[in-house]
Amino acid sequence: MVVVTSELGRNGGQIGALPPGEPVPLLRPILSAVVLTVFPHLRRRRRLRRLNRKMASLNSSVCGLVGLGLQELFTKLKEVIKNATSWKETFQSIMAKLEKLQPLVEEITKLSKELDQRQLETTDFDTLIIKATELVDMYPKVSKSKNVFKKSEYTKNLCHLDQSLDQWLKLLQAYQSRDLKELLKLVRQLQELVIGLYQNEKLEQSQISSTRCCEVPGAPDFVIGLDDTLNELKAELLREESSVLVLTALPGCGKTTLVQKLCKDHKIEADLKLIVQNLYQHNSRTAPVLRDEEDARNCLEQLLKDIGPSPILLVLDDVWDETEYLIDKFRFQIPEYKILVTSRFIFKEFGPVYELKKLNHEEAVTLFRYHAKLEDGSSKEDLVKEVVQHCKRVPLALNLIGLSLCGRPRVIWQRELKKWSKWDSSLLDFKDEELLLRLKSSLDVLGTEDPILKECFLDLGSFLEDTKIPVTALIDIWTEFHELEEDDATAFLFDLSRSNMANVVVTRKDVDEEDDYYSEHFVTQHDMLRELAIHQCRQDPETQRKRLILELNEKNLRDRWKELNERTFHAHLVSITTDGNFSSNWCNMNLPEAEVLILNFQSENYALPYFLKNMSKLKVLIITNHGFFPTKLTNFELLGSLTNLKRIRFERVVIPPLSETSVKLEKLQKLSFFMCKVGQAFGSIQRSEPFPNLEELNIDYCTDFVELPMGFCDMVKNALRKLSITHCHKLLTLPEQIGEMDCLEVLRLRSCIDLESLPDSICNFSRLNFLDISDCFSIRDLPEEIGNLCCLEKLNLNGCSRLQELPPSVLDFKRLKDVVCDEELKELWESYLPREAEIKIRLAEVNINLNWL
Repeated sequence: MVVVTSELGRNGGQIGALPPGEPVPLLRPILSAVVLTVFPHLRRRRRLRRLNRKMASLNSSVCGLVGLGLQELFTKLKEVIKNATSWKETFQSIMAKLEKLQPLVEEITKLSKELDQRQLETTDFDTLIIKATELVDMYPKVSKSKNVFKKSEYTKNLCHLDQSLDQWLKLLQAYQSRDLKELLKLVRQLQELVIGLYQNEKLEQSQISSTRCCEVPGAPDFVIGLDDTLNELKAELLREESSVLVLTALPGCGKTTLVQKLCKDHKIEADLKLIVQNLYQHNSRTAPVLRDEEDARNCLEQLLKDIGPSPILLVLDDVWDETEYLIDKFRFQIPEYKILVTSRFIFKEFGPVYELKKLNHEEAVTLFRYHAKLEDGSSKEDLVKEVVQHCKRVPLALNLIGLSLCGRPRVIWQRELKKWSKWDSSLLDFKDEELLLRLKSSLDVLGTEDPILKECFLDLGSFLEDTKIPVTALIDIWTEFHELEEDDATAFLFDLSRSNMANVVVTRKDVDEEDDYYSEHFVTQHDMLRELAIHQCRQDPETQRKRLILELNEKNLRDRWKELNERTFHAHLVSITTDGNFSSNWCNMNLPEAEVLILNFQSENYALPYFLKNMSKLKVLIITNHGFFPTKLTNFELLGSLTNLKRIRFERVVIPPLSETSVKLEKLQKLSFFMCKVGQAFGSIQRSEPFPNLEELNIDYCTDFVELPMGFCDMVKNALRKLSITHCHKLLTLPEQIGEMDCLEVLRLRSCIDLESLPDSICNFSRLNFLDISDCFSIRDLPEEIGNLCCLEKLNLNGCSRLQELPPSVLDFKRLKDVVCDEELKELWESYLPREAEIKIRLAEVNINLNWL
């Protein structure tokens, strides 16, 4: 096989004589450089499951997979899922993985017998199936138990089972691909063609140097954590259905190193000698004069065809966002021709994306020890773990820091650690700026695309490390802080994801459903990117920063409080994080310009800060308890002083009776409760207080929410446009007064499993365009006059398994276009509707995100 390689950076390609980062004036080569001159600094390792370690035990385990034990587990799981009120999504995930595993193991077992492969004595998988059956059998007893710790332990065991099945699924898929050994001749040789184009000029190429055409850059001498990754990458390349594979990761995390190892694989080395003479014949050609890019593309396609019939792998290294269009120019209809793209961006439109994960702790320690040249029993062993933690397990950071500390005395190590641990310092302040420059280059691209996109990335540093950031919280911040429309804010979030600067994770089972519901969407971020965001925010003097990010703990609280007390800060976004030892003794800061305040805490009791009284410009307040149990808030009445507040989000807190707090927020438009105790919040509430202009109310995962009081409906009937109550399993009923909400456009009642009916008054909604009662499986009937909803455009009935009949009025819908439901209900709808009806009845697409679990 011929390996044709290229490097397409921000400048559309780099020529060997130019240093990285220097622009190529007006030059836009389709395939750059005769030799693959990849950036050696782009190094990263992805830790995958240890394939070779388990391969020997696989054959004997799979034989038990298709036996009676698995069939019995299927039967029990179906019954549990049908009636489950807790852990339902986890059970569905386990079922989905088992269903994917079954055909794989049947095929592998059959092939193993045909190939007469020896089976070893092991029962790993059989043991797992037995354990799974035991857990399913325990469900009825545990679900009825009132023991919180017992339920917590059961949750952990279910998650562990789910993750174990995920490992076996990937293991079997990789094992299945490995049997296609003869196709691994995919990589044989290295050649590049220099084709350059000036605007309005023709560039004649000189003869290609035969001494460089087969030169493949070698991987670093010491590489760890890539062997299994390399096997999986080969398996991905061998998939017949994909011609382009995108390998993506952060800068400095090992994309290029992995490709170098692929091109230098020992199975390929022997083939190189056999083809060198043939390649020299091609290289003796004089490059043609090219009229335009299309002419260059045609010449390249012809050259690749002449090189054949050997399989060809084209490697495009470090492709940047603005040069992605070139990938399409390399796509040719040539048998056994593949393209491997490495990029810090995620190009899903070209083919499957292979995302590298960071090293595990053991691999990171090993790599750091190598570069620091530490011997076993070193006196600095106790400091290694802390250094690796600061490096966030990024290979480039481990390399640079390891070399800098190599041979240095212990006191130097301690001094550097002390420096990195300071609240206003970072590993990115390291005197060798290579790591910072690599990361910052991606940040600069965001600013070039759209300055607000860069600002949105910097906002992510306001949330805790290793935490799942709620997408709804980001939307609240960005709509007010950057004056974006909500749909634009969401679009920016997916732009960050495509740039590999954040990762959007969807936990809802119908992940592909688009209905503006984001309470089950979260954002995760690489620790080093969060470090970059905070580092950039701290470049200005503390009192002049646009974002003030304070992380206070038992060690630095006293000193920082003295520094901050009675000082004025001009930040527009303020984030304050405290640990479980915080006693709610706030200092007195002056924040006159703050528009966004984010409070992160873990304590059992939490007092809102008194300086809220002076935050007259505050528009968004995010209050998040990161502890396990809801926290009781005190000083709640201080919220009444926030006269410009438009959005509040509470997470895991106890909300006191609002009628007793004397809080009245005239401008509040959106109120969100997530996993809160709100059972007493709306009792005895009266009209005009406390939120007369509230337009959106979200109540998610609030387990004590039993009813929506009549007084609340009366209070918001002239303003509320969106009402979302989801996963509130104890909600029993809705008041008839709900029909008086004249402005309501969206009513979402997802997964309210005890809700038995909808009040007839909802048929009075004159503006309702979306009704979602998915997974409300206790509902048996729809209101008789539901067809009176003259503006209803979308209706989600997925999971309403007890709904057996439809009222005749469904024929009266005037604007209904989209109905989502299960198969039985779909047949019922179709039996009601005339053939010429324009209503689209579709099945819900359940697509559980296994990577999240």
